[in-house]
Amino acid sequence: MIDILGLSMEILRKYPLCNHCLGRLFARLSKGINNFERGYSIKLVLTMLYHSILKDEESESVNTAIDNLKVLAVNGLFEPAKDILVHLGYDLPPPNECYVCGGIFSKLDDYIKEVLKIINEYEFKTFLVGTKIPAIFLEREDSIRSQFCINVGESLKSEVNRLLGKKLQNTLNKEVSFNDPDIVIVIDIVNNSVDIQSKPIFIYGRYRKFVRDIPQTTWFCSNCFGRGCSKCNFTGKRYNTSISELIINPTLELVKGSEGIFHGAGREDVDTLTLGNGRPFIVEIKNPRYRFIDLNALEKKINELSDGKIDVKLIKFSNRREVRMLKNISSLAKKVYQAIVEVDNEINEVLLKNLEEYFYNREIRQYTPLRVLHRRADKLRIKKVYSLKTEIINKKTFKAIIECQGGLYVKELISGDNGRTLPNFSQILNSNARCIELAVIFVSEHL
Repeated sequence: MIDILGLSMEILRKYPLCNHCLGRLFARLSKGINNFERGYSIKLVLTMLYHSILKDEESESVNTAIDNLKVLAVNGLFEPAKDILVHLGYDLPPPNECYVCGGIFSKLDDYIKEVLKIINEYEFKTFLVGTKIPAIFLEREDSIRSQFCINVGESLKSEVNRLLGKKLQNTLNKEVSFNDPDIVIVIDIVNNSVDIQSKPIFIYGRYRKFVRDIPQTTWFCSNCFGRGCSKCNFTGKRYNTSISELIINPTLELVKGSEGIFHGAGREDVDTLTLGNGRPFIVEIKNPRYRFIDLNALEKKINELSDGKIDVKLIKFSNRREVRMLKNISSLAKKVYQAIVEVDNEINEVLLKNLEEYFYNREIRQYTPLRVLHRRADKLRIKKVYSLKTEIINKKTFKAIIECQGGLYVKELISGDNGRTLPNFSQILNSNARCIELAVIFVSEHL
């Protein structure tokens, strides 16, 4: 059993503690009251106890009671004890500052005012409060618990967060969410500042790419690596724009975010078109100020600003779990390509029929292509071609519709890449074959 009164008096003789910090040491004892009330109640009972001793003029404990009331008034910061002593004619020094919190709890309303100055800049339904508290405060609290063997308390950080959260919940009329808040309000008590961290928004859609020589993501200049030089016209980029920029920039402007990240379901080469149903993507916007946006209006704006280079369909708001699924599925899900293939020798219907039959449900063993070996690990990929349909264009050119597994390098399936992709079109046709045009015409979002 804990002697709460005796232990509290022993602590207060050594350390000045406000009502919150004394009560918090016993936070797990009793229900339905808060830490301030616990601390106040303990000090009130002690004050009443020592005051009753003073009423007994013959008690030998009068001097001890006076000393203990002085401890409660100065180290306990307790007005009722001070009032008794002042009434009896004692001259007391000002109360000490709380050893643990340094008076944080008297400043909570000031922190709320600072939050309210900037909170209206953000759209949100749910929030959470976090604080940065001086480490020395937490160390002092731990030291008292350890020194007096107390294991029924609550942390200073936990109480401050809870009280600020309740005050803001009542003021803002918004819900607190511990699992997935729209914003996290961080109150830095060390530097006396407030920061708001807004949960990213994720938008799922599909894009079609109608012009060549546009990369999926920003392609920095290989000479200056983005710093800007004469070779890149001081843009820092090899290509003027990218699909990600065409989608992210209007989105950032609308939601007032700090950064955009583009997550594509695979990628096409810079000279490859993406047609058909488009390639799935998710755009992630960090720290958005506005999150309740009209996707139809944003879609229209992106398409207008892209000037015919791309076309997007924004389908829904998404989340990080779907980003992981998109990345995992993209290397496996079915894709359909349309390739224009040129060969050295003349072709005919029989040769192309044989080619179609050979590549029906055919496993392909493919090492990293030479053209990307400088930036990709050299490893073996085993992929499948599900079906192949061909159509003669002229004696040395044909169109191929290739249905295959995601992650297959189609250009190398056609050329063979010096034997790094087996089997390949060149091998089966017994003639050098090369892809002169390529377009993605279907991308599945399922396995």
